[in-house]
Amino acid sequence: MKSFGLSDKGKVRADNQDCFLLELCPERDCLIAALCDGMGGAKAGGIASTLCVKTFVAKVFEKLCASKSKVQNYRTLLKSACSETNGVVYAYSQFSEDYRGMGTTLVGGVIKPNGSGHIINVGDSRAYLLSPRKGQIRQISRDHSLVEELVRFGAITPEQARVHPQRNIITRAMGTESKAEPDYFEFRLGAGELLLLCSDGLSNMLTDEEILETAKEAREPESLCRRLMEQALERGARDNVTVVAVSR
Repeated sequence: MKSFGLSDKGKVRADNQDCFLLELCPERDCLIAALCDGMGGAKAGGIASTLCVKTFVAKVFEKLCASKSKVQNYRTLLKSACSETNGVVYAYSQFSEDYRGMGTTLVGGVIKPNGSGHIINVGDSRAYLLSPRKGQIRQISRDHSLVEELVRFGAITPEQARVHPQRNIITRAMGTESKAEPDYFEFRLGAGELLLLCSDGLSNMLTDEEILETAKEAREPESLCRRLMEQALERGARDNVTVVAVSR
């Protein structure tokens, strides 16, 4: 497998509250990937995302290595790691008034060399499966956001959601409450396909179709991340932008 990630504060924000981490787990022959988009003020948001991504990856690594069974229950493992990570971020938010209410999105999981993938998400950072040869893009994760709920209930269209004034309001986050409920997804990463993780700084700048078209021209993780970042920055990047790609 190949993997690569990039993060940039964008053209408007003074600080970068996004964070990502890629970690190999040789004992279980897999890659752990995670991406977070913090909130709660410049300092608190950055602390929340950094603390969350590092704790989550460490918890997943620890649980993978602790298990004596070769067959993993990834749903239980990832949800448990997410719950413990949320507890850490929430506890940290209680240390000081400056950190009260801080939180972060989280999307991440485990990818095996055979293409078996297991992802959880909280918030609106996304996971996509890109199939450039087939001309297909599929969002694996489901946004926990106000506009996603409005789309689901038929109140607005997906096109209207992209420009809705409340598109940045999320309905779930890590660390804002004592408990967080992630969604779990499984996918298969075929030869020539890519897993893409991104913050809304990218998905608010580029449509799914534009991401796919870029993937048709840049099929390696590093070249894809760099091209997507360039496009987001060229369009003004009103938010922090983070993108991670994994391929077989």
